[in-house]
Amino acid sequence: MFVDSVELMISSGKGGAGAISFWTEKFVANGGPDGGDGGRGGAVFFKVDNNTDTLSALRGRKHMKAENGRPGEGRKCYGRKGQDMTITVPPGTTVVDIETGEELMDLVNEGDVILFLEGGKGGLGNMHFKSSSNQRPTYAQPGLPGMTKQVRLEMKLIADVGLVGYPNVGKSTLIATLSNARPQVANYEFTTLTPKLGVVHVGDFDSFMMADIPGIIEGASDGRGLGLEFLKHIERTKTLLLMIDAANYREMKYQYETLLVELQRYSETLATRKHAIAITKIDSLSQDEVNTLTQTFLDDIGLESNDTLGKYKADMSYVSYGFKTDFGIDLPQEKPLFVLPISSVAHINTEALRYAIGDFVKNVEAEQEA
Repeated sequence: MFVDSVELMISSGKGGAGAISFWTEKFVANGGPDGGDGGRGGAVFFKVDNNTDTLSALRGRKHMKAENGRPGEGRKCYGRKGQDMTITVPPGTTVVDIETGEELMDLVNEGDVILFLEGGKGGLGNMHFKSSSNQRPTYAQPGLPGMTKQVRLEMKLIADVGLVGYPNVGKSTLIATLSNARPQVANYEFTTLTPKLGVVHVGDFDSFMMADIPGIIEGASDGRGLGLEFLKHIERTKTLLLMIDAANYREMKYQYETLLVELQRYSETLATRKHAIAITKIDSLSQDEVNTLTQTFLDDIGLESNDTLGKYKADMSYVSYGFKTDFGIDLPQEKPLFVLPISSVAHINTEALRYAIGDFVKNVEAEQEA
């Protein structure tokens, strides 16, 4: 089962109490206080592990608590430290304080082990309170309590490219065609119920990660459909590929503008991501119909067709809009970097799309590092 959000109460361990004890032994005339210190309570750590891809292991857990420290004992014996608790989560998990809504941690790097809650300090035994004026102290410190947080863990997929489009637009078919992912594919809306990740190889040495999320419909940012629940999964993506269905009853301009509006309403940051457009299902129309629809769409959004995508061996018998200088770095962010008609089923322009997106991702990465 895919679980991408869980709520937990997490507590570190309480420190052990210090001991009240006196050294009494045969033939020892002058004993004294010898109560040992209590052990520190166990701490809580988060560990980021690539081998974990959901939060399902935490599903149904209401309260997770580290072990308490053991109390001190006589003969100056210290109490044992409480055992730490390590919570293993997949990369891309955020820890949010439910009471305040504050994001406490953002866990993205594989192998990181990060302290979340420290255990309570153990109390001092009565041997620490001996003085010239109080040679028989009958007091020891109690252990300090641990810390408790009510948190929500949310998993956000880490990918280079996020696929965004209406239901049944062909996102799952495309990721199955280009990558090693095998999502369910069917000819009805909302086939995709959970996000999918796929690795797309570009040549022998380069690759990028592609994320497929359930379809977005009008009002997704207000909670309609499944889009709102999973839009968070493309928050971390570097780029977006907006997929427009050429065979849909909705006009292509309407699809495009609706997707941009829902992205804008959900996240100002997400709405400024650089994006490209793939016009899908062109195998269901004639070439003339595809070209007419594409040209109308380009005119509606203020772009001019050209053939610069030809270097990716795109079928340039179809109207398309290509990159400008250096893949559109000087382009306004609200304009797509390219528009390419494709068919995942008939494999029309899918290889061109693979290499175009590969260059697109590398270019955006270089721009972010500059």
